[in-house]
Amino acid sequence: MKTTKIEWTEATWNPSVGCTKKTDGCKNCYAEIMARRLQAMGASGYEDGFEFKILPERLHQPTTIKKPTKFFVNSMSDLFHEKMPFSYLDEIFETIKNTPQHHYQILTKREKKLQRYFSKRAVPPNVWLGVTVENGSTKHRIDVLRGIDATVRFVSIEPLIGDVGKLDLSGIHWVIVGGESGVCARPMEPQWAVNVQKQCEKQNVAFFFKQWGTWGADGVKRNKKENGNILLGKVWKEEPKICTDFKAKRKVA
Repeated sequence: MKTTKIEWTEATWNPSVGCTKKTDGCKNCYAEIMARRLQAMGASGYEDGFEFKILPERLHQPTTIKKPTKFFVNSMSDLFHEKMPFSYLDEIFETIKNTPQHHYQILTKREKKLQRYFSKRAVPPNVWLGVTVENGSTKHRIDVLRGIDATVRFVSIEPLIGDVGKLDLSGIHWVIVGGESGVCARPMEPQWAVNVQKQCEKQNVAFFFKQWGTWGADGVKRNKKENGNILLGKVWKEEPKICTDFKAKRKVA
């Protein structure tokens, strides 16, 4: 459990680690690269590199933190991985229920298992559920997400590697967009990102533009920090309305 440089959250909690590639967006997975590094460093939990593994010793980590915090759950895995037992998911959500001061952001590419799990369970009110959509062929995940009752439903369009086309964002509260980073990163066309921003604006959905990534808006490959996060002349860091209440709660705490 640690703080993170991921701009749209505050800390990460990984009660499981490791994953397997699912769709095109997984090709240059940052978590896989990081897991290999951690394995080489002898870090606990990464003895098997990027092999999927549950880590029960991490289950209660959030209970040791009293300050209200936004946690990205499983930044190094997919919480709804095929090998994830429902019984262990129940334990994870029990911890979440017992720490109502925190918000938990859960992102998956496995919408079918997400749907199965919550078909017989309620989503805790402090959980934000999200799906990844990297191009037009994966936007069906949004339809599945929309059918699950959650306080916040969000879509991560990162890495954006193809035009997503027309989006139905009804029932969606937040959209994050970002280009791919890394040596083998694929470029993001500016119009793809603009297309999403315009649709969010029209459908009254909060829009967060994370980064251009390794390829800049001008089509030049350089360090992602140099490329920045300016889109249409401004920085977009909108958040779902629920954040207002959460920030107020943190000040009281």
